[in-house]
Amino acid sequence: MNFTTASSMLRHRISSALRTRGGASAGPSRWTSPGHEERPKGYLFNRTPPPPGQSRKWEDWELPCYITSFFTIVILGVGLNAKPDLTIETWAHQKALERLEIEKLDLSGSADSD
Repeated sequence: MNFTTASSMLRHRISSALRTRGGASAGPSRWTSPGHEERPKGYLFNRTPPPPGQSRKWEDWELPCYITSFFTIVILGVGLNAKPDLTIETWAHQKALERLEIEKLDLSGSADSD
């Protein structure tokens, strides 16, 4: 096999792979299965709005999900605001205040004994 034949075969394989990989192939898309729409409808979450005068029916999972989400936010909000401050800076500040108080007591005790 000569060089030109090998290069033409390689060029043909690469060009056909690039055509199908970009999604320009004429066959069905590999990302959708039969029964799925190729193009979105243009509505939020791809759902058509209900007819005028009617409200959308909630699905079974929506109410428990919304209630759980609400209580999670409330519990986290209260719990994170009520947690104790255990940072190293707060600990060091308390220790420094204790040492200053001890030094103040020592100085006042030695001034009284003079």
